[in-house]
Amino acid sequence: MIHEKMAEDLRKLGIRSDDTILMHSSLSSLGYVEGGAETVIDTLLHVLSDGTLLVPALSFATVTAAAPNFSAKDTPSCVGAISEYFRKRHGVMRSLHPTHSVCGIGKNAAEMLRHHLETDTPVGAGSPFALLPKYGGKVLMLGCGLSPNTSMHGVEELSKPWYLLTKAPMTYQLTDTDGKTFSKSYYCHNFHASKAGQRYKRLADVMEIPSGKVLQATAHLIDAKTMWEVGDGLLRENANYFIDILE
Repeated sequence: MIHEKMAEDLRKLGIRSDDTILMHSSLSSLGYVEGGAETVIDTLLHVLSDGTLLVPALSFATVTAAAPNFSAKDTPSCVGAISEYFRKRHGVMRSLHPTHSVCGIGKNAAEMLRHHLETDTPVGAGSPFALLPKYGGKVLMLGCGLSPNTSMHGVEELSKPWYLLTKAPMTYQLTDTDGKTFSKSYYCHNFHASKAGQRYKRLADVMEIPSGKVLQATAHLIDAKTMWEVGDGLLRENANYFIDILE
């Protein structure tokens, strides 16, 4: 089902038919939408008729040291109804990463997802997040503010500030979509132990971010290349720019 008003709002925000979009979202922020998450995705894919849609399917809440098993086919997303619907939608692919996988569909999806397995961190150089600037991509924050911007971890990984990663890797068991299981070790995010509170909404103070209403939600559309360049420059000047130290 296509929601025509939503499609109009997304185009007004600046989304074009051939864009590569990585989306974070809150379904409830949109207000009542007939068909729910399915309608949201149908409408986005209608607007992105020649483009690519990527949606993080993060699983850090359930794939942990106590339960270090990830299945590309079965492990649910822990970041909302739209993400979980998209993960299960026919034709959608998923990258291989135990805690920070990304799902995608469209012309660039396969190439952007397949390199994630090559990383040994959550948002490393081969991740879809880190590849987004190379594809001229944009980050759509749909009704969730600027704070849950996972791509900013990729910016942080360029300079690896003191708070970002664990000193020792953790080993996970991964099962791909063909049922093949193997072990791989990763350095993990270390914000809690570092007492570092993420403050990614500060990005709005240092770069222009188009914003507007999509139905009842406030949406932001971030140019990935600019975000990478500006964010990296700030972190190299001040490693604590995007965090507060929590007591």
